[in-house]
Parts: sequence; structure tokens; C-alpha cells
Amino acid sequence: QVQLTESGGSSVQAGGSLRLSCVVSGGTFKTYAMGWFRQAPGREREGVASIGTDGATKYRDSVKGRFTISQDNAKNTLYLQMDNLKPEDTAIYYCAARADPFWSLQAILYRHWGQGTQVTVSS
Repeated sequence: QVQLTESGGSSVQAGGSLRLSCVVSGGTFKTYAMGWFRQAPGREREGVASIGTDGATKYRDSVKGRFTISQDNAKNTLYLQMDNLKPEDTAIYYCAARADPFWSLQAILYRHWGQGTQVTVSS
């Protein structure tokens, strides 16, 4: 059974940085495309960044140039480096995995999900 465990969420001021981590167990990490999603209160879950098995990446427009997705196959870990954070980035952040090589920002395409980690950005 594939399990995903996120960490790294916190409260920061606008302009600050955070790095989220997601450890994957119970599966073959390097065969999964991975994604980071977020959900703010009263809003739908939205794709933030995704990485395919070939290292290709995709970002939603609002985080381009500020967020960086990466992974360490030796550690079965996915990362999201978030810089120049804004109050509108406040949300619960989830990592997700799909048994497919290609990146995607569509949540419906992901089968495996973590429990989420809270990111709060104050102005």
C-alpha cells in the first residue's frame, strides 16, 4: 500500500520561504509522476506543481518563478521549495502520486494522497 507523508508546513510572513517534503513508502517511487496540490477554505483543490518521471515539471501560473518542485529518488522524497510567499498561498498542501510517467495538475488523475500540511502566510 502506497503511503505519502507530508511535512514542513508552518506559519510565515509574506516574502518568506518554506520547503515542504513528502516521503513515499510502499511503492516504487521512481515510477510515479508526483504532484503538489493545495486547498484553501471554501475553495476547490488546485494543482500547484507536478513532476514526471523524466524530471519534466509543470507549475500553475501563479507560482511560476516562486515555487520549485524536485525529488530525491534515493530518499523516496518529493519537495516543494516555496519562496516569496504571499497571503494567497495560504492553504493545506497535499502531495499526490500517480502510476503514470507524465506530470499533471489534475487532481482527479492521482490515486494516492498524503494527509496534508498547513501553510499560513500572513501579510
